[in-house]
Amino acid sequence: MKKSAFLSSAATVVLLLIAPLIGGAGPGLNMSVVADVGTTAPPLAIRPVAASIAAAPRIAIATTTRVAPEPAVVNTAASVGVTSQSWANLVHKSVPKSVPLIVGSGAVNTGAAGAPQAPGCPAAAGGSVGSAPGVTSAGGVAGTTSNDLASFAFQYNAIRMANCLEPISYSNFRYDSCMEARLFWMAESPSPDPLDAWGHIGSVRIDGVPSTGCDGNLAGGSGNTGATVAQKWWDSTSHRASLYRPGSSIGGACIAFAMSHGGIDEPASFVRAAARWTTC
Repeated sequence: MKKSAFLSSAATVVLLLIAPLIGGAGPGLNMSVVADVGTTAPPLAIRPVAASIAAAPRIAIATTTRVAPEPAVVNTAASVGVTSQSWANLVHKSVPKSVPLIVGSGAVNTGAAGAPQAPGCPAAAGGSVGSAPGVTSAGGVAGTTSNDLASFAFQYNAIRMANCLEPISYSNFRYDSCMEARLFWMAESPSPDPLDAWGHIGSVRIDGVPSTGCDGNLAGGSGNTGATVAQKWWDSTSHRASLYRPGSSIGGACIAFAMSHGGIDEPASFVRAAARWTTC
């Protein structure tokens, strides 16, 4: 079976300091969750996300599930009460250069969602989180569920509010079938190596099957959820600049998301995820 070990936030920092310089790649899928950052695997050399995202085709949206606006819970990824399920952990992949976020006191906040919300920050968002069909690929890999999308949306906005950024309307979080198709392509690789095919547009599969689908910020690993990938993308400065865009207007902004569960010889707990900031 492919390895299902993952990366810690400490290991993430090391790889993401290197990756943006070689084309916007992020940590690999088989990183160990350890405090010793000297034992990480080499980063993947992959192409930038920017060019391919601009031309990304469609964002498929199914029916919606009503979400009542309520105060954001920002203590931990697992504390976001989207459904009765518990949420887990992830890995990621990168993009542009970030700008330090200045909060109320004038200090730079690069921390996680647990930071206290500054006085006078934007209120919680309203709207409805769109659902996802939970399709299964031709190779038997499970796709994005409504719970995946909801957990990602709630944690994403909890993080924005904790850092005094205006939250995105929940109706602007969309399931993206095109990014999901690329995640399926990676997950269906016959290689026993989980890193095979992992990467932005330009990565290849061991069996030579051409890439399909659309690119995005990537994350993955064993026992991960929409909420944990949202946190890890924030924790990476390059991902934060691409997916959260501190200082940018949210007018007309939509956040596209997709996730796959398992692979040809991986358990369903092994997750791959993709997300991008786009225009509604």
